Amino acid sequence: MWLLMAAVVLAVLKALVHLEVVDVAGIAAMSWWWVLGGFAVTMAWFTYADQSGLTKRKAMEKMDKRKQERLDKQRELLTGRRKR
Repeated sequence: MWLLMAAVVLAVLKALVHLEVVDVAGIAAMSWWWVLGGFAVTMAWFTYADQSGLTKRKAMEKMDKRKQERLDKQRELLTGRRKR
């Protein structure tokens, strides 16, 4: 996601330089192909992440962590009541 945000920021800066709203020397000298290349790299990354199963694996890990936290909380509540 950070790659997409960087590409968007770069595109906005390049557009503002093109419209002469801001003057950033490094961005002004940069070709539009570099800006569009950032979006191409982002698209390639998301395609790879989806095809390799990385996205689903991360989602499953997050869901398993939440489930384990709920179970741990319930165990704490049950053991806490028994001690009283």
